[in-house]
Amino acid sequence: MSSAAAAAPSPSISGTGWLKGWCEGLSQIFFQSNVYTALLILVAFAVADWRMAVLVLIGCAGNTVGGRLLKADSTSVTSGMQGFCGALVGAGTYSAIGGRWESYPIALVGGLLCAPVTWLVVALFTKTPLKVYNLPSTTAPFCIVATVILLSTESMHVSAAQSETIDSASLAFARSLLTNVSEVVLINNEWSGALILLGLFVAGWKIGLAGLLGSVVGSLCALAMGESLTETANGLAGYSGVLTAIALAVVFLRSNTISWVLAVVGTVVTAVVTVVMHRLDAPTYTWPYILTTWVFLVIAHYLPAAKRP
Repeated sequence: MSSAAAAAPSPSISGTGWLKGWCEGLSQIFFQSNVYTALLILVAFAVADWRMAVLVLIGCAGNTVGGRLLKADSTSVTSGMQGFCGALVGAGTYSAIGGRWESYPIALVGGLLCAPVTWLVVALFTKTPLKVYNLPSTTAPFCIVATVILLSTESMHVSAAQSETIDSASLAFARSLLTNVSEVVLINNEWSGALILLGLFVAGWKIGLAGLLGSVVGSLCALAMGESLTETANGLAGYSGVLTAIALAVVFLRSNTISWVLAVVGTVVTAVVTVVMHRLDAPTYTWPYILTTWVFLVIAHYLPAAKRP
């Protein structure tokens, strides 16, 4: 998910290419370019609410078009790299203001805005001394745009659905293994989590295993640090760890023993950052994953065995 806009002209994109990029923008939320994974994620959104699925597609489309308008290369467009942040913005829009009619233009504009924000984040990591670390923009553009939407639509906010109180640690842990996965895309639903986890294993067994590892470690850390059982059960304490584990174990580093150890340690750190942000009552989104992963990628830069060849 380290999309960047290319300066040089790139070939035009066929209708099939646009459709592929639009679809795979969903799978790129979890670093994958896989149409089957994308379709399972779309079904997961629909299981939660069909209006949420529509908003996700609108946000993804806006981001995809915006990326191309900013001269993103055709490969990054057709692989979904220019759409995943917009897809998440669509989900964030639904989470903030529901499926009211205003959500649809907001999701579209938010998706479009992800493109220039991505350009700015990429510029930060490619045109400053930070370029030596080759850091990805990942979901930071989504977090920035979604926060703007959240703060600017306060009068339209919908109340979150009442959560069932959980008073059993074992039940909270078991439920969280799936809701951690679904909350990555702002869904609190075990069936949606199961569909997404299945999609990760479809993309590759290491991807699925890393996602499950992140969910387990994230939940154990949340319980150890005293996060409420209800919050843990709903996936709100452990979802960022799912992304951290996949990113460090499989995606951005050479997948070996060192990367998996870094993934476990990184997931623990992500859990701590999540707790701190919850205590500050700040919009969290995927910031715990982003900040932790950036730091660990800087550390890995000095570990030759962890760097990709």
